[in-house]
Amino acid sequence: MPESVSLVTGATGLLGSHLAEQLVARGHSVRALVRPTSQTGFLQRLGVELVLGDLTDVDACRRAVRGVRLVFHAAAKVGDWGRWEEFQRDCLEATERLAQAACDAGIERFVHISSTSAYGHPPEGGPPLDETAPLGQNLWPVWDDYTRSKVLCEQILWRMAQRDGLPLTVLRPSWLYGERDRTTTARLVRRLRRGGIPLIGPGDNPLSAIYAGCVADAAISAATHPAARGQAYNVTDQGPITQLAFFDLWARALGVQPSRRRFSYPLVFAAAWALEATARLTRSRHPPTITRYATWLMGRNLAYSSAKIRNQLGWTHQIEYPESIARTVAWFTQQNGSRS
Repeated sequence: MPESVSLVTGATGLLGSHLAEQLVARGHSVRALVRPTSQTGFLQRLGVELVLGDLTDVDACRRAVRGVRLVFHAAAKVGDWGRWEEFQRDCLEATERLAQAACDAGIERFVHISSTSAYGHPPEGGPPLDETAPLGQNLWPVWDDYTRSKVLCEQILWRMAQRDGLPLTVLRPSWLYGERDRTTTARLVRRLRRGGIPLIGPGDNPLSAIYAGCVADAAISAATHPAARGQAYNVTDQGPITQLAFFDLWARALGVQPSRRRFSYPLVFAAAWALEATARLTRSRHPPTITRYATWLMGRNLAYSSAKIRNQLGWTHQIEYPESIARTVAWFTQQNGSRS
């Protein structure tokens, strides 16, 4: 058994794979808890130790944390579409089981990857939201399961930190992109190649999006910093950027013309609500073309402050938007071809 092992959950996904990659590059021995059906080629090439199992299995969680110093919990149900039972199983129950196993094993730090969605849907137009803001603001009455799950997962962990001494640090990133993204990159690329992504509103609103490699770097910094225990940190951007500027960078990286079509926020939100309702009533397993959450993510007039992690831990992003978006597009093109 290596002297120091770091466990990464969700290591076959976007952020988890960046965490594993950066930990290995820094000389950590890395372990990943993966389902038997997961595609693990990238992790195997890195030399990551694989533990087969599921986060909802108590025994698998115990095996995964045995001899571990640091836990990076990046696994969760991906995306805003699904049944509440899925969010409850793959987010709430999985997180509680892993955290309890980590407590019992006496790990040094448990870094939980939450989301700015844990704040709910705060009022727009004010100063950037910092970590003193309450969680779960203005939750939508129905079908806001993704946001609700983020709130409840944090509440579970903060209770365990207070009651059981879980050495917790929480990171709240915003919209993530980067190599090995299986959620949004393909849709972005295809829509840009087929005529562009219409802007929601005038396009001058702040967009909170950040490269997964930056968040991985921040998580590792927080995991090894004494002051980060018991703290939450927003990690939300690589400098200020608007919706218009963000999608222009994607278009430039793809070598296509950016879209200048615009639709009003209220119109898109209403259309998304109607599409969601139809998809729910027909029990569709796939999300509609646009959801309320995606509309809110892109078109809201709301920014988050990442000043705390910069001031308290001295962390700053190491890569700018043009380079990280170009890397993401190059990876996608290599994996899927120029016509995907």
